[in-house]
Amino acid sequence: MADRTLVLGPAIDEAIRRHGQDTFPHECCGALIGRGDRVTHVVAMPNTTEEGPRTRFLVRPSDYREAERRAGEIGAELLGFYHSHPDHPARPSQYDLDHAWPTFAYIIVSVMAGAAGDMTVWYLKDDRSSFEKGRLHGEDSHSDTAQTVHG
Repeated sequence: MADRTLVLGPAIDEAIRRHGQDTFPHECCGALIGRGDRVTHVVAMPNTTEEGPRTRFLVRPSDYREAERRAGEIGAELLGFYHSHPDHPARPSQYDLDHAWPTFAYIIVSVMAGAAGDMTVWYLKDDRSSFEKGRLHGEDSHSDTAQTVHG
């Protein structure tokens, strides 16, 4: 898999970081919506895990369908998901690997002591054995819309 880049405008970057800070010390999660390699909207999702929201997140099928519906409404597609790692580095865990789907981008934001820090993007390898790190690219455009919808 070639080195992949995901483009985020400043409002998208800020929305993801803010969601991670707002849910600290629990993990946040949300959907990445856009076109091609550019995220134009994020949809915040509730963390419904029963394993403990401090170290896990769960995307329910109904939340997944809602993200796809919202993407379709604006002529876009579901590009992937984001979540936070409270007091932990922005790299995937074994749990993340076990629950990842092919073709999606996975952004992880590290939230240390309540402050958002490093943010990374990962792609599942075709053989599902591990993730490959991609590149996040900022965009200086103010045309992006950070749509955050809390469920």
